Amino acid sequence: MAKKNAKNKANSNTIALNKKARFEYFIEDDFEAGLELQGWEVKALRSGKANISESYVLLKDGEAFLFGATITPLNVASTHVVADPQRTRKLLLKRRELDTLLGKVNRDGFTVVALSLYWKKSFAKLKIGLAKGKKLHDKRDTAKDRDWQRQKSRIMKHSAR
Repeated sequence: MAKKNAKNKANSNTIALNKKARFEYFIEDDFEAGLELQGWEVKALRSGKANISESYVLLKDGEAFLFGATITPLNVASTHVVADPQRTRKLLLKRRELDTLLGKVNRDGFTVVALSLYWKKSFAKLKIGLAKGKKLHDKRDTAKDRDWQRQKSRIMKHSAR
């Protein structure tokens, strides 16, 4: 019984999603990165007050940083800490992953975008994707395919009756 409940709660581990990223970019590869957070940020994430839709990852000096992610502080946050919701947060990646990302971004023109923010055990993790931008016609094709899949599922649902 415990395993069934664990599978049902797997979706509740997600804190924030960046749905726009999959529409705007072709995601070639994805990586899991840890986040360097302050105490008030962890409390805010536990209550689900995060937004990564406007965020991006910048690589400089051999390190990765998350820009533009908003973590709204709680009202009951500590008074002696000045909470900056748009603070630049360092991403924790292995050296080999950082080198791969740096090489792809510099040589091949890829971009690194934040895809989702979630809990893994007691740690906040960020899934980042190595992405290439879509052109307008690619976005139209994606929308057309999505609409066709939706219509196909409706047809199959009604034909089964």
